[in-house]
Amino acid sequence: MKKIALALTLILVLLTSALAGLEPINLASANPDGSFPTLAMPVEYVNYTITRVNGTLWAKIDGDYPIYLLNQSDCSFNGELPMVYPMPPGTTNIHVYLGDAELSWTNYTQAYPDALHHTAIGDWGMIYCVLSNASDCFVLKIHYEHPLQIVNGSYLFLYDLNISPYLSPQSNNSTVYYTICMETNTTNLHAYTTETDSKWNPINYTSTKEGSIDVVAIQMYSEYSKPLLGDLVVVFSDANQVPDFPIWVLPALIMAAFLITLLYLKRKTIFRKSLSKTANLSNT
Repeated sequence: MKKIALALTLILVLLTSALAGLEPINLASANPDGSFPTLAMPVEYVNYTITRVNGTLWAKIDGDYPIYLLNQSDCSFNGELPMVYPMPPGTTNIHVYLGDAELSWTNYTQAYPDALHHTAIGDWGMIYCVLSNASDCFVLKIHYEHPLQIVNGSYLFLYDLNISPYLSPQSNNSTVYYTICMETNTTNLHAYTTETDSKWNPINYTSTKEGSIDVVAIQMYSEYSKPLLGDLVVVFSDANQVPDFPIWVLPALIMAAFLITLLYLKRKTIFRKSLSKTANLSNT
């Protein structure tokens, strides 16, 4: 997720057409003077629902992103914003909305296999679409669903927060509000921020109960010209999951069952002999 990367970093180098098979285009052809308005996103709302699908835990994500276009008078912006958005492996049911209108999108990585997005838990593919007739203030909404990764027996998911393109002297801070609804029993939940593969920094969260659902709330604040926290990673255990059966235990159980059977048969034989001996003594 770098989320809502509205072409300001990757697209400066890799921007191509939305449809596979067409000739690549560049910013100069999209906007003759090569300039875009400054983008601002002072707040964003990201809602996760962790639920069980056919025995596997999935994340269902709904993101609301109010975006502002600043200093449009300084450029020849034509109202079109190309966008790339990273997606975790196995993502399905993808929907992108500009206000209430659903937008079409294409698989950017399928058309350009080298266009992968690197995260702390692996490389992700990306989708591509164009926001047409963008006003100076609009709300972008994205919905998608993906299975959670399992690492060392724990479930985890990452939210890719690329807020730097939306920070500037004109809009110098942004806060993202995460709400995570757990529709399954969990234990050992931990939240981290990370900018690298190896260094994960714990971050505070609050947890409340709404009926049978645990609701986890996390806030991340970013400020222009200051170090950014990076992406969000949440790790937890599934309380309903049956522990994996250690394969090394199986031979020991087989041997124990064999010895118990032998002991049972031996005692049964001794008992029979004892009964036979008692019967013989009674007859004499």
